[in-house]
Amino acid sequence: MLSVLRNRTYRRLFTAQVVALAGTGLATVALSLLAYDLAGANASAVLGTALAIKMAAYVAMGPVVGALADRMPRRTLLVAMDLARAAVALALPFVTQVWQIYVLILLLQTASAAFTPTFQATIPEVLPEERDYTEALSLSRLAYDLESLLSPVLAAALLTVVPYDRLFTATAAGFLASGLLVRATALPAPAPVARSGGVRTRAAFGTRLLLATPRLRALLALDLAVAAAGATVLVNTVVLVRDTLGLTPGDVPLALGAYGAGSMVVALLLPRALNRPDERARELPRRLRLRPVAERTLMLRAAFALAGGLGLLTGGLALAPGGWAWPGLLAVWLVLGAATSAILTPGGRLLRRSARSADLPAAFAARFSLSHGCWLLTYPLAGWLAARAGLGASAAVLAGVALVGALAATRLWPRTDPSELAHVHPELPADHPHLAEAGGGLRHAHAFHIDELHRRWPRRSTAPLP
Repeated sequence: MLSVLRNRTYRRLFTAQVVALAGTGLATVALSLLAYDLAGANASAVLGTALAIKMAAYVAMGPVVGALADRMPRRTLLVAMDLARAAVALALPFVTQVWQIYVLILLLQTASAAFTPTFQATIPEVLPEERDYTEALSLSRLAYDLESLLSPVLAAALLTVVPYDRLFTATAAGFLASGLLVRATALPAPAPVARSGGVRTRAAFGTRLLLATPRLRALLALDLAVAAAGATVLVNTVVLVRDTLGLTPGDVPLALGAYGAGSMVVALLLPRALNRPDERARELPRRLRLRPVAERTLMLRAAFALAGGLGLLTGGLALAPGGWAWPGLLAVWLVLGAATSAILTPGGRLLRRSARSADLPAAFAARFSLSHGCWLLTYPLAGWLAARAGLGASAAVLAGVALVGALAATRLWPRTDPSELAHVHPELPADHPHLAEAGGGLRHAHAFHIDELHRRWPRRSTAPLP
């Protein structure tokens, strides 16, 4: 997997991602301490509101970013967003009112909503080979998991020698380092594509691309299943460990660590599981080779595993906690983490296959927005149901949500899903340039993407070309 780091451009971008993630993790710890200083016992409400603002910014700004990304060089946009995030981080220690936190969080997450999908859309152009891109996706998943595990440890170590407000300075330093790395990297320019309409039309294009492409509609349903499981873990772990099982505060990170460990193990295995064997794979001992598995098979099974894991949690909560409860919880969290990684890691491959190079920012931005819309639904479901109806009811409802997502994805994603599709263009004149490029006929086949000339997915009944 680490062989992909031989690519100098990707190595710099990956390093930028890691340092920015480390800064974000430190900011999460510092923000909770700042909220406690300002609000005391109401700190949870402050943080909950800040989280809702974060998700709302992601949902609202994603499509807008996709519309604006082709109006300026990507490197300029990425560096500008890193500078904006660094400025917000430096301003956070000086707030004196809760409302000021909300304003700064809105600015910070708006910049992140611009940075993240644009960054994600750049990687497949830096790594055009599918094998290399798959390895990059796995490395990115590992970086997110390691950040969630190591950032609290790093923050705890720093807090022994500096006050918590200095963590915001470290956060700003991470964003500045990320910006410098991106600034020093030559990024490939996507092929220019003329697209009519204003910002609103372009903002809607990414969403239309997702909703018109069957495999991407299925990906959105899978994101709903991921959000159902993830919200259960992130919102209710502390209550499950402390109240239901009566364990110590130190056991909470162990439970979250089991979730992260499952995700990391799958991220490490996925490049060998998804890619076709090549010379590098043949050099491995036979016992270490994995039979390639189709993305559809892997991701759908993972979605049903999410629903099954939440179902097991529901059954466990219906019984009196016993000696099996703690290892059982760790096992379920391990499964949920593994299944989550099996869905999220290959998702970029589907987006890359479903959009032209110039449309990748719009596709990634739309997926970023719509997937966080799923989290905006499941976060309050997990918290409110647990508080009002109990943890068992919360787990049962979210298991149902995950099952709906898995069933919908199975229905939406065709069993046969080739990249090239036969289709017709009765609306185009016979001398249209697109027809000449495709072979000169109204009916032809090529790698099919939703765009200005292809607004609807061909019907499955369309016969292939002879």
